[in-house]
Amino acid sequence: MSGRPKLVLASGSPRRLSLLNQAGIEPDALRPVDIDETPTKGELPRACANRLARAKADAALKALQFDDELRGSFILAADTVVAVGRRILPKADLVDEASQCLRLLSGRNHRVYTAVCLVTPKENFRQRLVETRVRFKRLSEEDIQAYIGSGEWRGKAGGYAIQGIAGSFVVKLVGSYTNVVGLPLNESIALLGGEEFPIRTGWLDAG
Repeated sequence: MSGRPKLVLASGSPRRLSLLNQAGIEPDALRPVDIDETPTKGELPRACANRLARAKADAALKALQFDDELRGSFILAADTVVAVGRRILPKADLVDEASQCLRLLSGRNHRVYTAVCLVTPKENFRQRLVETRVRFKRLSEEDIQAYIGSGEWRGKAGGYAIQGIAGSFVVKLVGSYTNVVGLPLNESIALLGGEEFPIRTGWLDAG
């Protein structure tokens, strides 16, 4: 592979793309993968995030084997899990799911785990797991119903998006904010930089 190495983001999440852009990195391609994200029986949140990030990276690597333009690229995959204790909350697609998540999170602490998996051009796998603790205020029924009406929760782990209206529910956050959005930037950039991806190339034009 000649010239600048390429980077593929194995996600269709606009939030993950926006976070990478914030760090001055523009992926060469987005290749979201479709895998079963159902936790296995008794699976703990940390293990679930790690397994799914690796599975997404594996699936993207296999898909790129047939792509002459992108074969040999760096691949970045991630999975975010929201949990209360050992209980993994769903990525809410239905109103009932989102309502249950918000009632469970109301006035309580929860943890957000994001596993990041990087595949190098030599097909080595590097992985990091980041944990953030979040506490929500006590949510009234009016809060919950109005938030459901916003639609922001659709497809989001735990039934909320911290970068939107739900940011006003947060009383306390300990750890990485970008982790809760969906991609811990410090750790992701460290993984890329550790494998000699040119992370600062786009910084010159950032202003």
